[in-house]
Order: sequence, then C-alpha cells, then structure tokens
Amino acid sequence: MAQVTNLRRLIKLAAGPVLLLTTVAFCVSVRPAILHAQAAAAPAPQRGTVKAIAGTSLTVATDAGPTVTIAVPEGVKISALAVGSTDLKTATPSQFSDIAVGDRVLASVKAGDTPTNFTARQVVLMKSADIAKMQADQQAEWKANGVGGIVSAVDPASGTITLASGTKKITIETSGKTSFKRFAGDSVKYQDAKPGTLAQIQPKDQLQARGTKSADGLTVQAAEVVSGSFKDLSGEIVSVDPAAGKITLKDLATKKTMTVDVTAKSDIRRMPPMLAQRFAAQANGGAAGARGGARPGGPGGNEAAGAGPGGPGGAGGPGGFAGRRSAGGDLAQMISQFPTEQLADLQKNDAVMIVAIEPTPGSSEVSAVTVLTGVDPILTANPNGGMDLSRWSLGGEGGGGGE
Repeated sequence: MAQVTNLRRLIKLAAGPVLLLTTVAFCVSVRPAILHAQAAAAPAPQRGTVKAIAGTSLTVATDAGPTVTIAVPEGVKISALAVGSTDLKTATPSQFSDIAVGDRVLASVKAGDTPTNFTARQVVLMKSADIAKMQADQQAEWKANGVGGIVSAVDPASGTITLASGTKKITIETSGKTSFKRFAGDSVKYQDAKPGTLAQIQPKDQLQARGTKSADGLTVQAAEVVSGSFKDLSGEIVSVDPAAGKITLKDLATKKTMTVDVTAKSDIRRMPPMLAQRFAAQANGGAAGARGGARPGGPGGNEAAGAGPGGPGGAGGPGGFAGRRSAGGDLAQMISQFPTEQLADLQKNDAVMIVAIEPTPGSSEVSAVTVLTGVDPILTANPNGGMDLSRWSLGGEGGGGGE
C-alpha cells in the first residue's frame, strides 16, 4: 500500500530571529505496521552548529544541548538555504565540501551505534557568513530604531504600552501589524523567544520595541515588541542538587525560600574578589551608580545583566541581552569575562545573585538565566538584597535599544 507522509517542520537555522517553515515529503511503499514501527523509532532531526569536521562526519552542538556526530555518506542530499528563506523549495544544491565550522545544519537522520551518533538522510545548510551579515543588519536596525525600558502601564483598548526608561516615559503604539515575541523558559536569546501577544505584557516587565520613532524619541510606532518577566534574587544557598539541576535559597529581599531551576542554558559565573569588593564599597558609600536606585521592585535599577558568555545569545553577543551604564563599567560585558562555574561547584551557604525568568508571577520556582557567585562582599553591604542584574537592554540581533 502506498503511503505518503508530509512532514512540516519549523526549523531555525540562523543564530538570529529566523524561523524557517519547511515541508519535506517522503514517499514510502511498505506495509502499514512496518511503517508505523519505523516512524516510532526514527530519531528526531538534529539541528545545531557545526563544531568540527572529520572525513565525512560532522560534530554538531545541537540546539537541544548534546553534541552529536553525524556521518554524511556519499550521495546524501545537501541543500543550502538562504537566510530569510521560509521554504526548502528555495534551497540550492550543495555538497559536503561546502560545509564549514560555524555553519548551521538541520539533518534528518537515522540512528547510529550510540545515542549521540547518527547517519544523515538529508542535510540542510545555512552558512555562518550569511548569518553574521543578517545579525549585523538586525543589530544596526535595533540600535537605530529601538527603545527599551520597564513597562509601567498597558492599555489593551488603544494598544499602547508605557515604558519607564530612566527618567523618561516612552509610549509604544502597537497595531495589528506589530509582531510580539515573549521570553519564556530559561533563555533570553532572541532566537528562543516565542510568538506572544499584547495581553501577555504586564507592568514591571522588561520590554524592547523597534519601529518608527517620533522626533523627540518618546513615541514609537512599533513594528516589533519583545518582552519578558524577570526576577532578581540574592541570598545564601540553602541547598544544591546538581542531579536535579536545582538551587534552593532564601531571598534577602522577600525573605522567601525560592527554588531555582538551573539548565544547560543557564550561565553560572564567579565575580573576581577585587571587583566584588569595589561594588561593595560603592554600595557602602551610597554611590547611586552601585545599585542604580537600590531596588528591589522599583524602577531605575542599574541597567546591568549577564545573559551568557560573549557570542551568540550571550551578554554583548548576538541574540541575547546586554546591559549598559552599570557601576564601575558595563557589568554585562564584565560578566561575560568572568570565570565559568558548574552547578556542582556551588555549595551550601555560598552567596549568589541570580537573574531568573518567572514563568508564573508570584511562583516560588523560577528558571535561572544568570547565577553570579563570589558576591559575599556585595550582599554583606546590602543585607536587604544585592544589585539589580535584570535591567536589561536587548543586544545583538534583535537588540540594542536606543535609549
């Protein structure tokens, strides 16, 4: 019996905000029971960045986390897809020798000898140079036409959003043509943002908008809006469970015990002792720059962050959040240079400052974006809570608010 299965997959091949909808048709002529068994056993397509090439095999750091090896036998169809394309019909024939380290690939595969080894059935390729150009163009667009701040009010009837950006009030005007994106889960990478709605945006959210500015820059007719709900935590660790990927701590500001989920996307960094002492001294001296208004909870905290290492999705890198004008320099850029830590390195009673995504407002469980250790002097100087780390501005592609 002839069976035709149409497989529509949403693929993201660029390290930027390119969502590629592809359609691949497979025609199979087998008995239904065998077809069903094969479909059930077929591995998911492997999507990620090429890290190494050996012979006719690719080492790929997948978007899902694991690094896998994909053998590409002679004769396997390889197609190059242009950045911005939304259909495989626009792809052009390519060959294995065109693939380079840093390129993005999506491979339909069959299982290999181990869980991290696969054999490609088909490979779709996007060149890193094309991705880099797209990201540069988008970054320039956000820098020129972007604004950002903390949401102070939302009017669903008129579609307007009011932002507090320092001492300024900025009005964001949205319409049926405005694209909304929302950060969720454990990632603040632009490419990980999900389609959103105006109704999801709430006061105290972090928000960036890109569009046509008024002459004074205080009104923006938005083409795109990106938002998220972030939470600052600081305190001593009560317990660490590396196997479960969780930290429990008592937050200094709220006195609540919080459970923090730490995933492969979470960035754990250690602040150097001398720098921690400097920030602590500024806080003790009442320097406004040290805490930018000494929140928690209020607007005007320092615009600092630590979304991840430099490069895609990191602080100051394409696709992530980056901070500006923090005390003693750009803390976001500093964090990207701090030594990395593993969850297993953390111990009970360690002092930490955490930026987390709050999937459900008021929940006692959050997902870590950044975990900053080595901050004992800062918390000693600020017994009611550390500096705000979540005064973000979008950086990289899709980022770079202009205020």
